[in-house]
Amino acid sequence: MTHEKSAFSEQVDGRSGVVRARGHLSVQAADLLSGTVATLHRDGHERVVLDLQAVHGTDDAGLLALDQLQSVIAARGGKVVVLAPRGPAEG
Repeated sequence: MTHEKSAFSEQVDGRSGVVRARGHLSVQAADLLSGTVATLHRDGHERVVLDLQAVHGTDDAGLLALDQLQSVIAARGGKVVVLAPRGPAEG
């Protein structure tokens, strides 16, 4: 039995302010990302890139947490740029 839904990881490039996420974006994963993004912003990155292109699924609560993160960072004078995965092609 595979538990891909719970698998989540992040790779942080502290030099460029990029966080690459992989796996399923749950509220717990969004909390982890929020802490990472907040730390990068506090360390001087006004713009943090959150690369979600390798995320294969999300929870509504995870998306809400990311939306709140963007608002918090914006209120502190920063910006979170989200690179989202592409959905299936419509035809």
